[in-house]
Amino acid sequence: MSKKAIKPSLENPFAPPEVVKFTIPGEIPGKTGGYEEVMKEGHDLIHRPIRSVKIDQIEKQHFKKRMTVWERIRVLTENEPNILFQNWGKNLDGASLVTGILNIRGRDVAIYGHDFTVRAGSMDATNGNKLARLFQMAGEKGIPLIGMNDSAGAYVPAGVGGLDGYAEAFTALRKISGVVPSIMCMFGFNAGGGSYLPRQGSFVIQPNDTFFGLTGPGVVKSVLGEDVTPEELGGPKVHGLSGVADLTVEDEVGALRSALQLLNYLPDNNSVLAPFQQTSDPLDRKTWEINTLLKKAFNSPTGFNTPFDVSIMIQQICDHGDYFEMQRDRARNAITAFGRLGGNVVGFVANNSAVASGQIDVDAAYKIARFNRFCNIYNIPLIFMEDTTGFLPGREQEARGIVQAGRAMLDSIVDIRTPRILLIIRNAYGGAYASYNNYPTGADLVLALPTTRLAVMGPAGKEFVYKDELRKVRNAVAEQVKLGTQERTAAGMEPGEAKKEAEKDATEWLKAREAELNLRYEKELMNPKEALSLGSISSLVMPTDLRKVLGENLNFFLRHYKPSPMQAVQREFH
Repeated sequence: MSKKAIKPSLENPFAPPEVVKFTIPGEIPGKTGGYEEVMKEGHDLIHRPIRSVKIDQIEKQHFKKRMTVWERIRVLTENEPNILFQNWGKNLDGASLVTGILNIRGRDVAIYGHDFTVRAGSMDATNGNKLARLFQMAGEKGIPLIGMNDSAGAYVPAGVGGLDGYAEAFTALRKISGVVPSIMCMFGFNAGGGSYLPRQGSFVIQPNDTFFGLTGPGVVKSVLGEDVTPEELGGPKVHGLSGVADLTVEDEVGALRSALQLLNYLPDNNSVLAPFQQTSDPLDRKTWEINTLLKKAFNSPTGFNTPFDVSIMIQQICDHGDYFEMQRDRARNAITAFGRLGGNVVGFVANNSAVASGQIDVDAAYKIARFNRFCNIYNIPLIFMEDTTGFLPGREQEARGIVQAGRAMLDSIVDIRTPRILLIIRNAYGGAYASYNNYPTGADLVLALPTTRLAVMGPAGKEFVYKDELRKVRNAVAEQVKLGTQERTAAGMEPGEAKKEAEKDATEWLKAREAELNLRYEKELMNPKEALSLGSISSLVMPTDLRKVLGENLNFFLRHYKPSPMQAVQREFH
C-alpha cells in the first residue's frame, strides 16, 4: 500500500489533454506564427484567476461552508457572465475581485465579488479602481447592483494603495446611492473597509457563520482585554437586531436566493417604477380571512384590547399572499415589507399589536424611517396600516433618544412624494396618529375599518372628558364606606370587620362606575365618527373589501404618478 499522500484534483485522469486551437472550424492547419502565440497568451490571461488557484484553496473555502466567487455567480444566473475589467497583473493584482454584468431574469445587473481563493479577496489599488468603475457604470446605465463580500480587507503589501482603493470605492458607491438600488451579501469574515463598503448599499444580507464589523475579536482582546467570539461581536444575530443587517439567512445559497427575491421588488433605478408582474389573483377577491381574524380577536374576553399579528392582514391583501418582509429580526412591533397589489409593487408599513401593543419605540421609528426613505427615492407607493396606542414612554426610551427617533420617522413621512394610503385598523391615539401619514402630513387617501378607535387619548382620556363626574363618584366613596360600616355595625358585626367589608364593597362600586365611564368614553369618542365628520377619514371600508378598495385606489394614484428622480430640496434628517 502506498504511503504517499494523494492530492485532490479536479482533473479527470481519463480525459484527453485540453488543446486550444486558434483556427477556424474546417480550416486546414498551416504554419503557426506570432498571431497564434498572442492568442494563446490572451487565452491564458483571461482564465488566469481561475486556473492559477490551487485545488487546496478551493477545498478550504468548501471546508468553511463557503463557495468560490464563480460558484456564487452561477447561483445568481445560469447565463454566462460578462466579466469586466480583467486587469490582473503579474502578481494577480486586481484578480482577487471579480466584476461583471449578469442577465438575471431579463434584467441587466452589475455584480462584484471578492475571490477569497486569490490573496484572501483583499483590496489593492487596482481592485479599488475597477470597483469604482463598475459603480460608475451602474449609475450611468441605471442598473441595480449586487455585491458578494468575502474579503480579508486591504492587501498589506500594497501599502497605502489598498487604503486608496477602498477610499475610491467608498466615494463611487456613495455617488450612486439613491440612483440605483444595491444589495450586499456578506460572506466569510469581513472587517474594517470590508464592512463599511457594503453597508453603504441599500440592503445587507448576512448568513449564519459569518462576521463583519469594525474590528475582529483579536483587536478587541488586545485593546480592551475582552474575550468575545465573532458571533457575539458581529454575527447575524447582533446585526439583525440592530438593523445593520436587513436580512439574516441560513447559508450562502439562502443569501443569494434572497437577493434575487428582493431584486424582484426593486426598480432598476430612480427614474422608473418597480417591475409590474401580471397576476391571476383577482383584485376584487374577498378577504374573508381578515374578517375572521378581527372577529375572533375582538369577540374574545379581552375584546378590543386583544393583540393580533398584522402580517396576516398584509398576506391577505397581497397578490397570492406573497410579500417580502425587511428587517425581520428588528423591532417586531412594526412591520416593513414589499408586496404586490394588482401586479404593482407596494411598500407596507404596519404597526403590529402582537408585539408590545404596536407601540412605537426607538428601533421601530428608525426601522420605519429607513424603509420610507428608500421607497420615496425609488418611486414605490406606500400603504400604512395603523394600530398603535402611541409612542413607548419611559426613561430608557428617552435616554436612547425617542424624540429624535420619532422626529426621523415623522420627517420621512412628511417628505414622501410617492402615492400613499393610510388604513386605520383599530387604535390611533395622540401623537402617534398625528405623525403617522394622515391628511395633514400628506396622505393621498385615509381609510378606516369600522373597528377604528381614533382619539386624542386612549381610555385614560376619560379622566379629562368626565373629570367632574369622576370627581363626584370618587368623593362619594368615603360616604359609601361610612354608611356601609354603620349598617354592618348595626347588624351586629365587629366595627373593624364592618369597615373592611364596607371598603371592599365601595372599591368594587367605584370600579363598576369607572368601567361604565370607560365604555361611555369608547362609544362616544373612541370611534371613527368624529374623524369622518371632520374629513380626517375619507371613508370606512369593510374588512372583506380591503384588497379591492386598496388595489383600485392604488391603481388610480399610480395612473397619475410620473416616476422620476427626487428634485425637491433635500432637508436635514437623522
